[in-house]
Amino acid sequence: MKVLAIIALVILLGACSNKDWRTASRESAGLALNPVTDTQASIEVYAADAFSWRGWFAVHTWLAVKQENDPEYTVYEVVGWRVNSGLPALREYQTATPDRFWYGAKPDKVLSIQGDKATELIPKITAAVKRYPWADEYTLFPGPNSNTFPAWVGLQVPELELDMPLRAIGSGYAD
Repeated sequence: MKVLAIIALVILLGACSNKDWRTASRESAGLALNPVTDTQASIEVYAADAFSWRGWFAVHTWLAVKQENDPEYTVYEVVGWRVNSGLPALREYQTATPDRFWYGAKPDKVLSIQGDKATELIPKITAAVKRYPWADEYTLFPGPNSNTFPAWVGLQVPELELDMPLRAIGSGYAD
């Protein structure tokens, strides 16, 4: 029986579509508004299956904001392997494609706000990001992790009405 369980596990692990992070897709999923042609302010939250076998159980979430007329989004996310390299877990970067595949996994849009409401909420979001208490920490379970971060921002900015996905393991740590 033990041998069968090991064989089943090996088969399941071998079935992962995103086994090699170096070659996994990071292309745009085509979900985000083009920041050059759509100049309104925008807030987006995305979720994609976590990398490798973790994706069977959990998602990785991140958020992106774009001020009116900005040519790129500012993306905020928490990534565990940064801590192992001596860097903060919280990462911020600029991109025209905030909806990129998460190392082979196509994201879904969790939240999307545009226009005046986004313009009003973006300063509150950026202030919350600066106050994130676990910016230098990452723990797969129970958190803080990649899902704790947007959940925490959502608690700080309740006007977002952010409803985290069920598989956002670690989002409850923000409470």
